[in-house]
Amino acid sequence: MRLASIIAIIALVAGAEINAAAATQRFAKTTRDAVAEGLTCQCGCGLTVANCNHPNCEFAVPVREKIDKLIAQGMDGAQIIGLFRAQYGEKVLSAPTMQGFNLLAWVIPPIAIVLGAMLVIFTVSRWRATPSVDSARGASEPPPADDANPALRRELERRLREGM
Repeated sequence: MRLASIIAIIALVAGAEINAAAATQRFAKTTRDAVAEGLTCQCGCGLTVANCNHPNCEFAVPVREKIDKLIAQGMDGAQIIGLFRAQYGEKVLSAPTMQGFNLLAWVIPPIAIVLGAMLVIFTVSRWRATPSVDSARGASEPPPADDANPALRRELERRLREGM
């Protein structure tokens, strides 16, 4: 029961964060950097268009200029990114879309985190539930004597009396 409530809380928090991020994007003013963060530079640097560190990049510099022109024409960020997606394909997007097969890229990581947390909780609870040998016997009691072989016991006592 406690585990189910923990999972429900995690799901609610994750859902609230996703909704807050979506609302922030919807009502934010379109800027060149915001749009450029959504596009991956195609020069091979592996960075976004906003962060490409090549001063004369053959891809990022013209794209930044084109983004400025499109914003001046009144297009919003989603429209501009859609335009570049139509021109260059999915590879130009810096994050996968939330539709079709790409939806797995958004769904699998939170599921893996929840399952991992459940595995840790289950394992720790099993460790705590299994008593160790010392705790079952009690810490103050000495270990049981080995009286299985009385002849060895007599020999040990004789050698101890004689001083070895």
